[in-house]
Amino acid sequence: MKQTKVLYNVTVKVEHSVVKEWKEYMIQNHILDVMNTGCFLEFKLTQLKYLDETDGITFAIQYIAKNQDQLDKYQREFAMELQRDHQIKFKDKNCG
Repeated sequence: MKQTKVLYNVTVKVEHSVVKEWKEYMIQNHILDVMNTGCFLEFKLTQLKYLDETDGITFAIQYIAKNQDQLDKYQREFAMELQRDHQIKFKDKNCG
């Protein structure tokens, strides 16, 4: 039986003043670091529409893992450090 791919979705609301900086960081650094773990096959960075944008723009980053084991490996071995890097970079901004 073929294993089912697994979607790991991260949704983030980004303060208007840092949207450009955040997108550049995500594309040039964070997403590449996540993909370089070898746990995911592909990703999509998308902006969600028809939401209240008063406090910021909402983005979804979707990572496709080959299977649940690969997602579990990411969570166990890589997620904490990579999430911490993002939090440090944007600690004074509303990016959560």
